[in-house]
Amino acid sequence: MRSAHFLASVVTAAAAVIALANPASAAPVNYVALGDSYASGLGTGSYDGTSGSCKRGPYAYPALYAAATAPASFKSVACSGARTGDVVTQANTLTSATNLVTVQVGGNDAGFTDVITTCTFGSDQDCINRVNTAKSYAANTLPGLLNNVYGTIRSKAPSARVVVLGYPRMYKVPGTCNVGLSDTKRAAINSGSDALHSTISARAGAAGFTYVDVRGVFSGHEICSSSWWLNSLSWPVEESYHPNRAGHASGYLPALRGVVG
Repeated sequence: MRSAHFLASVVTAAAAVIALANPASAAPVNYVALGDSYASGLGTGSYDGTSGSCKRGPYAYPALYAAATAPASFKSVACSGARTGDVVTQANTLTSATNLVTVQVGGNDAGFTDVITTCTFGSDQDCINRVNTAKSYAANTLPGLLNNVYGTIRSKAPSARVVVLGYPRMYKVPGTCNVGLSDTKRAAINSGSDALHSTISARAGAAGFTYVDVRGVFSGHEICSSSWWLNSLSWPVEESYHPNRAGHASGYLPALRGVVG
């Protein structure tokens, strides 16, 4: 009886050792990217012909992540100009098999394009006023819109790891640029990025999602720094104030991999 018990213990211990030496294979990664122009890759200058006005391209951080990690499946439905309501629609591409989702949205809802236009052509005070309007929207209206986006994602992909990416500050203040926007305008625009960070990070956390703050990784690489990872006023104009290829490859991609692997 004692021998049988001893033998059973040895077998159990051996099985445990084998299990540790041969861990179960990780589940295949089925990755879907949602979001706006920052997620689609607008600003990188190269786009998939089938994506049309959405401007999805191979140098966007979702495509770079997929190329680097070779998930079992990858689909980006991010689209230039997308707002929260558009991303709710994008979430229809998610399924119960989706186990990794990245999402980036909120800047267009808060009026990103109009902020840049007002600050480019208006006075310092015009710029400050428009940024303050955007910051009020980010604090008071955007939270509910993001809750809807994040709730929809969770309902469509209940087992997925969801990573929410934020936006960088636009400008180094003071910086090396001696033309263009004043430092007052540049600082105001940066404060708008900080307001978006506060709201998006809070709502992502409340949803149980992982939030990636990219302001630190872009520090020293803003417009008017010595090494820009963002376009200033560019041609085509729509590529202005978006991450360039370096911004995606050296900014967003490492930040994403830092939390996902």
